[in-house]
Amino acid sequence: MLRDGILLLSVMVCVSLLASCAQTGPSSYSYYTGVKNPRPNQTASDQKKANSNAQSKGSTSSNRNNTYHYVKKGDTLYSIAWQYGYDAREIARWNQVRWPYTIYPKQKLRIQPPKKTKQSNPSAKKSSTSNKKTTSRATKKTSSSTAKKSTSSKTKWSKVSWQWPTKGKVVGTFSARESGKKGLDIAGKKGQPVYAASGGQVVYSGSGLRGYGNLVIIKHNDTYFSAYAHNHRLYVKEQQKVNKGQHIADMGNSEAQRAMLHFEVRRNGKPVDPKRYLPKRR
Repeated sequence: MLRDGILLLSVMVCVSLLASCAQTGPSSYSYYTGVKNPRPNQTASDQKKANSNAQSKGSTSSNRNNTYHYVKKGDTLYSIAWQYGYDAREIARWNQVRWPYTIYPKQKLRIQPPKKTKQSNPSAKKSSTSNKKTTSRATKKTSSSTAKKSTSSKTKWSKVSWQWPTKGKVVGTFSARESGKKGLDIAGKKGQPVYAASGGQVVYSGSGLRGYGNLVIIKHNDTYFSAYAHNHRLYVKEQQKVNKGQHIADMGNSEAQRAMLHFEVRRNGKPVDPKRYLPKRR
């Protein structure tokens, strides 16, 4: 009898425990946090994504504010001006760099025009009006001499005689709207000679400009420059004077998909169509 009572009691206890489990469910899913709809903890992968997104946003914002250029070894003021599409004299003026435009590695250069500031100084206005009278007298005396100099400089530099820089078929033409078509692409063979399209002075010779490969930039005067890109070998150095038709490089495919010459002409720092200046081919 005693054994039967113990067995009956144990059976009743098991039945009650099973009933309670069926009502409340497993204990691991019935905890209380003390917070209504708690915010899930951020995993390590989520944190990495957030950090990467923040870094990407920061990089894009810094690229938008591309106001300065830090000089690298091999840069010249002319190559920097060519890279950003400005006249070297403008960048020199913005940064107070005097002739002969000597720059140094790690130097910070402004590559965008500074914002104009309005001067609201009444004393400055009075001094400016008084100075106008004195300067007008001085300008009358110097106008004749400056006119002679300007006319002589114009006649000296305005006549630029051009020739084709190499032989070959034009496979890429100039486009003012598309970024990668600021000149002519002339197909040829590797090692084919490249000639100076006009006489002048070499202001850049190297491979520091991304997308141009081995590059030569020639200054023909204060207005016109020409560039010869993707060369295999260069034969001229910076500050060297060259003549029209002089062998300055060999054609190559540096940073290009095929052997060709990328030829550009710029007027006051702005790209222009080289066909406007080159003689017509027969």
